[in-house]
Amino acid sequence: MRVSFAEMLKRSPVILGEGAVIERLRRAAGIELDEHVVNSALIYSKEGRTALEGICGQYLEIGRSHGLPLLLSTPTWRAGQERIVAAGLAGRDLNGDNFRFLDQLRAGYGEYASQVAICGLMSCKGDAYKPEEALATAEARAFHAWQANALAAAGVDFLLASTLPALSEALGLAQAQAATGLDYMVSFVARPEGTLLDGTPLKDAIAAIDAQASPRPLAYLINCTHASIFRRALLHGDNSSPYVRERVVGLLANTASLSPEELNESVELVEEAPEVFGSMVAGLHRELGMKVLGGCCGTDDRHINCLAEMLAQR
Repeated sequence: MRVSFAEMLKRSPVILGEGAVIERLRRAAGIELDEHVVNSALIYSKEGRTALEGICGQYLEIGRSHGLPLLLSTPTWRAGQERIVAAGLAGRDLNGDNFRFLDQLRAGYGEYASQVAICGLMSCKGDAYKPEEALATAEARAFHAWQANALAAAGVDFLLASTLPALSEALGLAQAQAATGLDYMVSFVARPEGTLLDGTPLKDAIAAIDAQASPRPLAYLINCTHASIFRRALLHGDNSSPYVRERVVGLLANTASLSPEELNESVELVEEAPEVFGSMVAGLHRELGMKVLGGCCGTDDRHINCLAEMLAQR
């Protein structure tokens, strides 16, 4: 089945986003993530598939129990062609197999399945916290076209490029997504000053992509950013704008109000109480009109359940 995320975004007051997946798998006993494709190859082992089903199933149950539409992401954050070859999986349709795994899981939820949108997840080539590693625009467009096409051919509902630190690669990635003909969204990591990690003001980044990617993204998200930092970024007087607040429709929040550099170097999980997380993130719906709200680093089913409870009440 295919779910129109554009229609879901238009008709739904709020959409619940999933919580962390990779980080939870990293801490799970008996699970080993691949150094190249991270969690994408787990569907090929019984233990890995069971672990993925357990985590994704929790988010599906939370969405269904609270009557909220849900956004799920394919486990393909690092499933570009270059990494697939390095992992020794060149003969596998890694992107397609991950979508079919998630689509089958969704189908098991009966009528609720029509309220679950699955995005084909992509990201930058290098370290998402190191903007100096970002590709130039033309190079990024060529590099990311293969995965964008693979996900589109698999039948994902739309495409999402997440955890992007720099404008140059984000623009090329958006152009590669646009060329597939699918709806797509772009998601940045933001600083409290209202910039990307490379220092580009949000208002300039969004204006550039909207002008130079055709068709333009359906909307934008911020992810791997604490709710308090997100709020400061969107309300920044110089680097944000009313247009930014119109085009950015949500946050997949982490639970640490640290800078990306501090978070990247942290050897321990930094998290906040699920009730605090739920209240802060749900408050963005009321205050700023954000419609897509979920979790990133540090979150699990407890955080997403608290968030869902507060969103359902509103």
